[in-house]
Amino acid sequence: MFMDISSELVHSLLPVFMSSVLGASMLTIGVVEGAAEAIAAISKGPAGVVSDYWGKRKSLVALGYGLSAITKLVFPLASSIGAVAAARFADRIGKGIRGAPRDALVADIAPAHLRGAAYGLRQALDSAGAFLGPALAVIFMTLMASDIRAVLWVAVAPAFFGVLLLVWGVQEPERAAAAGPARAPIHWRDAKRLGREFWVIVALGSIFTLARFSEAFLVLRAQDVGLDIALVPVVMVVMSGVYAASAYPAGRISDRFSPRTLLPVGLLALIVADMALATASSITVVLTGAALWGLHMGITQGLFSKLVADAAPVELRGTAFGVYSVVTGVSMLLASVIAGALWTSLGPAATFFAGAGFSAVAALGLLAHRRRSAA
Repeated sequence: MFMDISSELVHSLLPVFMSSVLGASMLTIGVVEGAAEAIAAISKGPAGVVSDYWGKRKSLVALGYGLSAITKLVFPLASSIGAVAAARFADRIGKGIRGAPRDALVADIAPAHLRGAAYGLRQALDSAGAFLGPALAVIFMTLMASDIRAVLWVAVAPAFFGVLLLVWGVQEPERAAAAGPARAPIHWRDAKRLGREFWVIVALGSIFTLARFSEAFLVLRAQDVGLDIALVPVVMVVMSGVYAASAYPAGRISDRFSPRTLLPVGLLALIVADMALATASSITVVLTGAALWGLHMGITQGLFSKLVADAAPVELRGTAFGVYSVVTGVSMLLASVIAGALWTSLGPAATFFAGAGFSAVAALGLLAHRRRSAA
């Protein structure tokens, strides 16, 4: 949670920092944000494989958190887009290194019948940190007269505190540690053992991701409709608050009902969010769209983690999360580049209308899969 406080404080200000202070175009911001998330996702693949082979999840998780903490020292010092991009990419590499081992560690610890709730709780704690980060950004932007560089320094302390808490406060489960050394080295051909159901989940997750580009565009949309720069992080406060509130209940519900019953609900929330953001002319509508975006995230993110964990063999769980992250990471890059290009050439409305269109495609794909499964 502490790393999320730090990261989301930075991320709630970074789009405005890049556009207003460093003069970056929307296309440039889309490329930087999309590439950063793609790097995070792609780096999860090797990390997941290594965690399965080595069997020690905590060391990789600590390495990832440590790298992300170090990058928080760079953002307030950056004087060019190149410096911001380098720090952003290194930060996301850290996220990628820790992501798949952390998700596999949750699966190692949680009983199968509570796995959806466990992932929902993890998402809720992450989102609580994501709520507090932008909230602190608003508070310190007000106290520091909208000096973005000064506020970015605030993110350093929680980042390093999170690393210390992990190193000294978290114990490696014996089951995960004992399982690793006995296995033969994993090769990417092991992905063939993951099964058809896993690849269907990957395909659906990829389409979902195309429909949900970087949240940086929510921040930029709030600024676009006239919200004061000191208050722009409020949009992330709203989104993350709804995300945190909905993630755990959605996880609990997914343990009792078919996950494919919940996916259309998440898609509907995203379509309505995109339509609201596309047509927004006031901050109230933008905040409503951000809240619906957060509801979509809360419903679908922990749900996809549960689907991946349930579909993958135990000994390939880290690999499964890694493969899933690589594919959806590439989709995130494409989505953010497309969003930035549309914003630059046609305006913000086109960006969010395109998101609604991708969501509709995802809904059609889900409907086709349900019919095929029922046949």
